[in-house]
Amino acid sequence: MSAQRVPGLGLGVAAGLVLGAIACLQLPGLPPWWVMGCALAAALAAWAVGRGRWRLVAAFVVGAALCGLHAAHALSLQLPASMERGDVGVRGQIVGLPVHESQRTAFLFRVAGDASMPAPLRGRLLRLSWYDDRREGSDLRRYGLQAGSDWTFTARLRAPRGLRNPGWFDGEKRAMAQRVTAVGYVRSAEPVERLDGASGVDGWRERVATRIDAVVERDSARYVRALAIGDTRALSDLDWEALRATGLTHLIAISGFHVGMVGGFFALVATGLWWCLPWLGRWLPRPQAAAIVALLASTVYAAVAGWELPTVRTVLMIAVVVIARLTRRHLRIADSLAYAAIAVVLVDPMAVLSAGFWLSFAGVAWLVWCLPDARDQSKLRGLLASQWVATIGLLPLTVVLFGQASLAGPIANLVAIPWWSLVVVPLALIGTGLEALHSGAGDWAWRSAAWAFDLSWPLFDWLAASPVSLWWLPEPHGLALPLALLAAFWMLLPRGVPGKWLAALLWLPLLWPDRHLPREGEAELVVLDVGQGLSVLIRTARHAVLYDTGPAIPEAFDAGERVVVPALQALGVRHLDAIIVSHGDADHAGGFGAVQRRFAAPVVFAPQWDRVPGASPCVMGSAWRMDGVTFRFLHPDLHFPAFRNPSSCVLRVETPHGAALLPGDIDALVERLLVRRDASALAADVVIAAHHGSRSSSDPAFVRASGAAVVVMSAGHGSRFGHPHPDVVERWAQAGAAVGTTAGGGATRFRLQAGGLEVVQVRVSRVRLWDAARRAAEREVPPEAAGQAGLSYSPD
Repeated sequence: MSAQRVPGLGLGVAAGLVLGAIACLQLPGLPPWWVMGCALAAALAAWAVGRGRWRLVAAFVVGAALCGLHAAHALSLQLPASMERGDVGVRGQIVGLPVHESQRTAFLFRVAGDASMPAPLRGRLLRLSWYDDRREGSDLRRYGLQAGSDWTFTARLRAPRGLRNPGWFDGEKRAMAQRVTAVGYVRSAEPVERLDGASGVDGWRERVATRIDAVVERDSARYVRALAIGDTRALSDLDWEALRATGLTHLIAISGFHVGMVGGFFALVATGLWWCLPWLGRWLPRPQAAAIVALLASTVYAAVAGWELPTVRTVLMIAVVVIARLTRRHLRIADSLAYAAIAVVLVDPMAVLSAGFWLSFAGVAWLVWCLPDARDQSKLRGLLASQWVATIGLLPLTVVLFGQASLAGPIANLVAIPWWSLVVVPLALIGTGLEALHSGAGDWAWRSAAWAFDLSWPLFDWLAASPVSLWWLPEPHGLALPLALLAAFWMLLPRGVPGKWLAALLWLPLLWPDRHLPREGEAELVVLDVGQGLSVLIRTARHAVLYDTGPAIPEAFDAGERVVVPALQALGVRHLDAIIVSHGDADHAGGFGAVQRRFAAPVVFAPQWDRVPGASPCVMGSAWRMDGVTFRFLHPDLHFPAFRNPSSCVLRVETPHGAALLPGDIDALVERLLVRRDASALAADVVIAAHHGSRSSSDPAFVRASGAAVVVMSAGHGSRFGHPHPDVVERWAQAGAAVGTTAGGGATRFRLQAGGLEVVQVRVSRVRLWDAARRAAEREVPPEAAGQAGLSYSPD
């Protein structure tokens, strides 16, 4: 039977929809909703009656307009400015699996939709945390937060707001894609009441996770939970590092393969039942019955796994096949993949923002195109061929989406794919299925899955520990991805195609991008957006120094791990020559452990009174020179007492083209001391304002002595300390400096170079339609501390 396609659908239409959604999300802002609505109606009409290229153009417009309407709706759901930082009593249900940590519990909360709730919150999704009180110790009530349970409590809320850095995860984008209305924390001092126990699919997943922990007496129980029900809460950062280094994350998180396995198993069961009971064929033919049962089983399992995008994609593909079977149509895999993509984009066009969308569809597409006759190959040859295709085909997307390439991945997958797919995963799924039938029935299967997992894990752990297992790559130019995809296409063409070795040249912009390093005698400072804290990268032609490592909250948020390390990797920093910890406060030194674990800087400086591991004291007058750039400490002197903030290391970076001053958290008294000691040493083109722009710093004499052209204040949005203080901002502005904040402009680059000072802020240079700072400025919300707008600097 020849393949039959659905009129008006196909690969071209799927590509048009996807490209339209992507194009919409690249806009700096959205047109009015009525313009997008009219465009959508006109494009749908053209799609229905058009032919050829006009149908593809119509699909593109449909994708763009539909995505724009979804984005506009998602942004309109976010908390209004009038409710920012307010305490609100809410009632509702916990969504998904709460993450319990030693000092907090993080969870999603769906507010009830009745009239007793505030109108902007009815039926909306909140991302909340419940923190322990440091004085009273652990709050045991938060461990009662279970998936599917109903609660009422008071929460302090704010609209979603994220950090913006090179290589840093975009929290604002995720909030828009998930339709999150607000983020905040539970006011545990106010009344808290649990209204109902765990219920629904999420409640059952919670009970299964608890059961697995109880019966699997191995460390690998956390991996069995991930494979059985998609529960990755117990996997630590070190676990994820090992999985990324070996390229096995796609096997641990429940993927389309697992859903397909469940669907295939139940299809076989249905086929066997129909064979044993032939009279069932009079009611429904066996092929159609097997297809329907496979779809139902896959849908249930996707719900159990939390409706992750790869599972949804597989369910849609199975649904397409079922419909084809029921209508007596024969479909190619490529057509079913296209129909699934069309369904995903029509249901949620913002799914194109997720890495899972691209890896899911691209992986299957490469295999379908490159291995159309895989059934005719031996199993070993087919495995090797599919691994080669997946490695080459997905490498461009992996580098662009995650900034990394696993060199050990191909080797690890050759072992993991057959062993885990044929032994570990089936055992984990059998355990889940038996548990659904009767509590405790699946214990033996989960124990067996853990035993089988432990047999293979030492090999992967050894590969992950290899220094060449993971290759971190800088952020590439925008043209690097299409060039690398073209190179992959060229390399995967059939044998006999000439000039394949030339494809290697097209990989260079992606794998060896230009890092835009300073020249001899020049320096670049990158003030990272770490929230309420500080971290500054200083680069010369061949060296890199990090001043401060960002804040950290134990067992919650570590800026060193989550912000600084990814940003350094995205900027192409291969090693740090030195780390300077201005002083020991958590907002400056909290991320030191994570950064040092990754980069192992040979030299560390800190005030002599702060117990930073392996640090030498930063003493006034100490200096060194790198690539024509001088680094000099101006404070503290050898006999300065241990005064915490006032004892901060004050660093001056001097180049032939200008200077930068980093004063840490010194206060006005120390600033006046530095002015009396040597005012000329404070002259600088760039100043990182002391103590985040606190009112107790930026003394007028210090401001005049610096003569700064640009001042940036590293502070969190809506800082509870009031940083930066309006008086300080005004003081610097009146002195002639352009003033900006990391909260308003994101990570900020300063280049002290021959052509003059160059300033670039991430939020200004890479405008996004979901950017919270820009949208707040457009709403004309008064900035709490002059922190909403980006930095405006024009060299003379």
